[in-house]
This record gives sequence, structure tokens and C-alpha cells, in this order.
Amino acid sequence: MDRGPPGRRCGQADVGFCPRSEKSASEQVAMPTNLPPEYFEADKRYRAASSPSEKIACLEELLGTIPKHKGTDKLRADLRRRLSKLKSAAQTKKGAGKRETAYHFDKEGAGQVVVIGPANVGKSALVVALTNASPEVADFPFTTWNPTPGMMEVGGIQIQLIDTPPLSRDFIEPDLMDLIRRSDLMLLVVDLLTDPVQQLEDTVAMLGEHRIVPCYLRERCVERQGVTFKPILVLANKCDDAGADENYEIFCELLGEDWPMLAVSATTGRNLERMKQVVVQRLEIIRVYSKIPGQEPDLSRPFVLKQGDTVEELAGKVHQDFVRNLKLARVWGEGVFDGQLVGRDHVLSDGDVVELHI
Repeated sequence: MDRGPPGRRCGQADVGFCPRSEKSASEQVAMPTNLPPEYFEADKRYRAASSPSEKIACLEELLGTIPKHKGTDKLRADLRRRLSKLKSAAQTKKGAGKRETAYHFDKEGAGQVVVIGPANVGKSALVVALTNASPEVADFPFTTWNPTPGMMEVGGIQIQLIDTPPLSRDFIEPDLMDLIRRSDLMLLVVDLLTDPVQQLEDTVAMLGEHRIVPCYLRERCVERQGVTFKPILVLANKCDDAGADENYEIFCELLGEDWPMLAVSATTGRNLERMKQVVVQRLEIIRVYSKIPGQEPDLSRPFVLKQGDTVEELAGKVHQDFVRNLKLARVWGEGVFDGQLVGRDHVLSDGDVVELHI
């Protein structure tokens, strides 16, 4: 069946969300079984709390009393959602005019990449496998309630990955959408084993409702005013071995389109090194190495430039004196013979070695 291309709703206005009333958790969520007496006592204290700090403390206490099993997943998710909202609001007030929230991160490294997608697709597991971050990883949904940054090393440079809460129509934090708008690249993760087509379509539709559209769909977006276009890479997770390749092929056929996409596995590490290189390409950055005349090149600390940058841009990265006094450069790399003499307007390629002469 032709599902049609995802993301057609890019021109729609932002969706509004009404705040939930301060009812007890048992009134908002169907009460699971096997809740201990401590839960009901903490629930009473939560309903009686008046300040945000008291409510936060009571919610954390509530979460600590709930046994972890399938019957309590929905209740735990609801409490974590409310706890996240309260903490974000408290942090916003703390920052006074700055309006810094749990979703504000200064950009670090060569680019800021947000890892997004629905619940339980393996976003946190991917971030753990690729970075030094340690978000909670579990086999039940809604374990990530605050974004968690980590640094991913690729060929001597660092790229910032941010694990994010799941995108769900039940609740979307507005600050999460602002984080996505500020980022340089979206990694949209889907579960290859659980209707990845629907997951992709739903996620792209939710982004579109908040006027965020993948660059891949730019030409289909009729109304572009106020729309943020972001580069995207779709990661089909849980492609653990060659036996899962057939599932990936079926996924691609059902989409009927050539999305920028890669099959990966957070569990086995399959294609993760390749994914790193694709991220560098999608960020449109290149790594260039410097060489002092008469010495070997320094391959441990590349300079990061944008695609299309020239020898002159590299000279500016090294020192402003090089820009003013640069006479020529020698380049080893793509499209040149070893040590070729070039001018300051020579366009560099990823992996080039450059020797500057002043």
C-alpha cells in the first residue's frame, strides 16, 4: 500500500497543549496493581504540596516507591513527565532573564547533533555506544526525560550528540523543539523491528506541526515562511546482523523514497563507524591537517572547516598573520599531486594536508 510521503504537514501552525490539572496520579492514570502503602502516603503529600520545590520532592519520592514492571510503565511515565515539566519551569525561573532551561546547551565541538524519535527505539543506547554520556537505558519506554549531551570522536574531532526525550503526541516539551531548531543536524532513530515506516511518518509529521522540516522535504513545503529546515539522517536501529538486512530492504521499499538513511545497531555496533563518517558529511564539514615545512604532518589535531573553504580560510584558523602574509601553500590530498603549489583561493577537501608559506 502506498502510504504517501511523510512530512506533508510542514505548513501547519504550531499545536497547542493544555496543562494538566493537578489531580493525583491515581486519578489521571488507570491504577496498576501491587502499589505499596508508601506510594499512597507520598501521593497525599504531593496533592497537598503548594510550592514547585515541594511538588518536585514529592514526585521524586513517588517514583521511588513504585515497583518496576510492565503494569507500572504508564504511571511512571506520567510522573516523570510532570517531574520534567516542574524542573524545567523551576530552572527557567532561576535563570531570570536568561531563560536557561534543561534544554539549553552551548554548542561544543565541530557540530551539535540531536538524536530524536519515538519511545523505545534505542536513542539512549546509541548515544551510550557513541559517546562518553550515560543516559538511562532500559527495555521499557520513556526512560529519558531530560536531554543528555555527550561527545562523539570522529577522526580527531569532537561532535556533540544530545539524547532527547521521546517525541510523543501525549506531550511535547516546547523547549525540545527549540533545541532541535538550534541544532546542526537531526538523527531520527526508528526501530527496524517495529513498524519503522509509521514511526518515521509520525515523527516527521510532529516536527512539521512545529514548523521544523527536514531539508530532504524542502521542495514539497508550500508555505516556507517561519519554517526551519534542518538536515537529517534516518537511523534504522536494531539491524543487529546480516540477517536483518532483509527487514531494512523492506523498510526502504515501503517508503518508496530515497531518504538519507543508514541501518545501524546500538547493540552490536554494526555500521556505527560508517555512521560517524556520514554525520561529518551531513554536517558539511571537512578535516584539514597542517604541516610545518620539513616536518611530518600533525594528524592528531585537524582543523575543522566548512565544505568549500579555501587555503585562505585555513590560514585564518591558524593565525591572522598567515592570512596577511600568506604567499603560497603546498597541498597533499584529493585532486592534487603530492606537494602541489596552490594559491590562497584553492578549495580544500576532507583529509587534505596543507603546508603554509609566508
